[in-house]
Amino acid sequence: MTTEEIIRFVGALDGVLALSPVPGDGSPEISWGDTFFYYAPDGVVPKGQPFATIVTKDYPGDERSRLDRPGVFRVNIAAGKDAFRAWTGHAPRDPGAEADPGAADTVLAHPVYGTAGWLAVVNPGPRTGEAVRDLLRTAYDLARSRAERR
Repeated sequence: MTTEEIIRFVGALDGVLALSPVPGDGSPEISWGDTFFYYAPDGVVPKGQPFATIVTKDYPGDERSRLDRPGVFRVNIAAGKDAFRAWTGHAPRDPGAEADPGAADTVLAHPVYGTAGWLAVVNPGPRTGEAVRDLLRTAYDLARSRAERR
């Protein structure tokens, strides 16, 4: 999967706002080139975190995925506790086996936000493409349900 394929897939879901910051739009420079997905049927960025992101570089304190390698990106997904447990074998706040957060095409606990139930995949490929689509749908459904309860 490419970043463009992920953006098209998630962007096609009803009510999704996909933000891809660029120079000059008022966003912080560190976010340029990344993409943030929100459930926002009114087109207004809601309070709180996005339900998924694509990051193309290391952020301060989040360098273990080694996104500074050429052509490397990571999709981050807030797919919820059930999906997290299904993929990692443990609850988000419980310690699990340490995996290489830079391993490509592997569903892993997010190296920073895993304790909040986030999953991550570096360069999704043949092994994880369908799983990433399913997890993105799950994260979207959870975000939509939260928004509809408000």
